[in-house]
Amino acid sequence: MIVAAFLTYEIVTFRLGRRALERKPVIWSEAMVGRCGKTTTSLTPDGYVQVNGELWHAFSSDTNINEGEDIVVVELDRLTLRVAPLQAPKK
Repeated sequence: MIVAAFLTYEIVTFRLGRRALERKPVIWSEAMVGRCGKTTTSLTPDGYVQVNGELWHAFSSDTNINEGEDIVVVELDRLTLRVAPLQAPKK
């Protein structure tokens, strides 16, 4: 009886595990756009930002952004974020 229960458990977990490992990773670009984060290095024009606790390579085409400033994600191009300052600089 114990052997049958153990065998059933192994078959179920093996199938679930195999199915999970066969899935391709998904990056939801729609979910990333509009998210806020902070720069971890200066973006002149590229550097690194932290969004949702994850470190991302990013670039800013508009202006240089200093380290520690708040940013917003404008676009996702493969694994690189295009970001803008959270608040537009005052002129």
